[in-house]
Amino acid sequence: MAKPKKTPRPKAVTPKGFRDYFGAEVTHRNEMLARIAEVYHRYGFDPLETSGVETVEALGKFLPDVDRPNEGVFAWEEDSDWLALRYDLTAPLARVAAQYRDTLPSPYRRYAMGPVWRNEKPGPGRFRQFYQCDADTVGAPSVAADAEICAMLSDTLEAVGIPRGDYVIRVNNRKVLNGVLEVAGLSGDDKDAERGIVLRAIDKLDRLGVEGVRALLGEGRKDESGDFTKGAGLDDTSAEVIVGFMDAKRDDGATTVARLRELVGDSQIGVAGCDELELIADLLAAQGYGPDRIVIDPSVVRGLGYYTGPVFEAELTFEVTDEKGRPRNFGSVAGGGRYDDLVKRFTGQEVPATGVSIGVDRLLAALHAKGRLDTKASGPVIVTVMDKARMADYQNMVAELRQAGIRAEVYLGNPKNFGNQLKYADKRDSPIAVIAGGDEFDRDVVQIKDLILGAEIAKDATAEEWKDRPQQVEVPRTEMLARIRQMLEDQS
Repeated sequence: MAKPKKTPRPKAVTPKGFRDYFGAEVTHRNEMLARIAEVYHRYGFDPLETSGVETVEALGKFLPDVDRPNEGVFAWEEDSDWLALRYDLTAPLARVAAQYRDTLPSPYRRYAMGPVWRNEKPGPGRFRQFYQCDADTVGAPSVAADAEICAMLSDTLEAVGIPRGDYVIRVNNRKVLNGVLEVAGLSGDDKDAERGIVLRAIDKLDRLGVEGVRALLGEGRKDESGDFTKGAGLDDTSAEVIVGFMDAKRDDGATTVARLRELVGDSQIGVAGCDELELIADLLAAQGYGPDRIVIDPSVVRGLGYYTGPVFEAELTFEVTDEKGRPRNFGSVAGGGRYDDLVKRFTGQEVPATGVSIGVDRLLAALHAKGRLDTKASGPVIVTVMDKARMADYQNMVAELRQAGIRAEVYLGNPKNFGNQLKYADKRDSPIAVIAGGDEFDRDVVQIKDLILGAEIAKDATAEEWKDRPQQVEVPRTEMLARIRQMLEDQS
């Protein structure tokens, strides 16, 4: 009789495109989210938590400006309905704004933080699950709402540790581009295909450069692999109008807007877009947000097929080293804009909305690259166990530390080998170990071991600075809390 096959053990691997987050990473993220929430709250925005699952119908066209409708999400069928994990925090907001429009204040100002999921091909630094942190105003048609979002984004970056001079927020307007497209002969429903190609070409400016975009505006472009992408087929005159739009930035906002007015000519929507950019600049200047923080820049082309008015992007301007050791600018960490058509899908009526989304993981990576994050989070004080029969006494010690606001724990593994307890404390990045055995209990004292100092002495035992600092001290049990507090202060 054949033996039954054993069920194979599952592989202990993270699914492709996903990752696990440990200790310091989670701590740093939570601290950052708390700082961001503080700024958002100060600006009058209320928190909102929506379900991680939405109906496919509510999500609508997935992934703005991606030519794969109904793709890019994790979806499944349930009772004849299709459900999907949310791919951003804006689509759920549109559903909420429509569903609760009779009870929500108007304008409705909300912020949301949490994971989103995208069923896309993963790559270096590109994951299928990541955190977003959004703030949006729904129901405010004035570009004062857009200016406020830009100001709040500036304050947020500085609050989390990006100083002035290390970032710039660039502002553009979809209406200006619409005016440029009109001048280039690309208005009207019969030009939808060409207009779509042009928008996608402009979106590739950072990757392909001006000449690459120019090729896509004309007959097309062949990439390094030999693949050919068909272009919009514009003549040289029309193509130059588009290129002129991307290259319209001047030394200050006023001359940039003046150049844009030249490009849009008599186009009504183009002129309206220029007026909005001018007003945004004036509103920000009145609040003290000058070109050292926020600038008018037509090269910002993020999501122009999705947005209906102003768009903005926060770029970090300092250099980092890539995986090949080459210097490069860190790049974008946040972006957003006005999207007046999204809620309309539910209500049939245009509802003005504007907002911003911060890539939390990108921002954390930036702070790490600048050395502004500790690579390790401080672990708990470890109360070691020398006598299992005295466990109640050890628990009493740790309770006293916790009640004083000090992170602490009793070693709960096998206490037989004391060396293993110190190895455990080392793995936990513990700053201090408390040691008490039968002799210490008889004399009502404890030993307090400075593990941070011990690690430094191990690196360089001859260093002059260690001579007056004992690595381990004995103190009366009644003085344990005060001495640990002092030792933690000395370490910090």
